[in-house]
Amino acid sequence: MNGTVLVLGGRSEIGSAVATRLAERGARSFVLAARRSGDLDAEERALRAAGAETVARVEFDADDLDSHQGMLEGVVAEHGPLDVVVTAFGILGDQARAERDAAHAVAIVHTDYTAHVSVLTHAANLLRDQGHGTLVVFSSVAGVRVRRANYVYGSAKAGLDGFASGLADALHGSGVRLLLVRPGFVVGRMTRGMTPAPFSSTPDSVADATVAALRAGKHTVWVPAVLRPVFALMRLLPRPIWRRLPR
Repeated sequence: MNGTVLVLGGRSEIGSAVATRLAERGARSFVLAARRSGDLDAEERALRAAGAETVARVEFDADDLDSHQGMLEGVVAEHGPLDVVVTAFGILGDQARAERDAAHAVAIVHTDYTAHVSVLTHAANLLRDQGHGTLVVFSSVAGVRVRRANYVYGSAKAGLDGFASGLADALHGSGVRLLLVRPGFVVGRMTRGMTPAPFSSTPDSVADATVAALRAGKHTVWVPAVLRPVFALMRLLPRPIWRRLPR
């Protein structure tokens, strides 16, 4: 891996874990993009301990769509071609609040769907121009079949999953590929205080599966793998039964 690894959402536990594993496997140049990028000391230390030689930081506000193209072009101008772009930003939001507060519902969808559409479109164009590179996109099983318990977040992830799948097909033959990651419930900062769901994972286990899928050239990975057959069955549940699943 001779180019740069860009992590959009450099503070993300999953994004940081993926970057660390790439450093352990030979990647040497990293750019961590996040709000308050000056506060990423722990993430930088982890990367350097794993073997990274260059760790740069750049300000990135996912919700500021107009800034995406300039930020990406600036990273390429300063750090050279991008080998891997990881989109690891997102919010869970408050479902109960979103059901009452339309602005909050829109904010969740803006960050978890619209912002990804914007930055992935710009990133895909840059990688096409290079003729190589990989996009890593984190969807969620919450978007495979949306539940009433988290339908705002789930609908955003459903949109992202569909967009990423279509983008992957559009990139076929260009030298650029897209890995779509579908984790289940991840026990971490974002879900602190919540009761873990069956087949839960951790940021480290998601990162392990993601990097293994990258190395194997896969286009989709479920984490854990058992969720793929589980959700194949979930899709078949009659709607009256699905509707009664606990909130």
